[in-house]
Amino acid sequence: MKYMLLINAGELDLSGGAAGCEPEDWMRFDKEIQEAGVVVSSESLADLVTSTRVQVANDGRRTVTDGPFAETREVLGGYYVIDVPDLDVALEWAAKCPGSRGGGSIDVRPVAEFPGA
Repeated sequence: MKYMLLINAGELDLSGGAAGCEPEDWMRFDKEIQEAGVVVSSESLADLVTSTRVQVANDGRRTVTDGPFAETREVLGGYYVIDVPDLDVALEWAAKCPGSRGGGSIDVRPVAEFPGA
């Protein structure tokens, strides 16, 4: 079954990276999860200041706002889509992810599968 691991940084360090996570931690985790053969896709997102938010009102008017967004408590830093036997295995991978430390969290969500898709 496919699961998406959404990596939400908690505290950010002075360089804008997730506090408590060194680049070596990420490289080690990425190597481990890739070598396990469970990764379907993964990406790291650019810095929050490059974000743009689009909202469409009921009347169809579009509002575009450049980030960062003050009301955001967590910063979506990237994701992995993994294919594993069950939720327990997905949770094990989430717990190993460096993004789960330093006040960060990993949202684990099943990927919806539609017949004929």
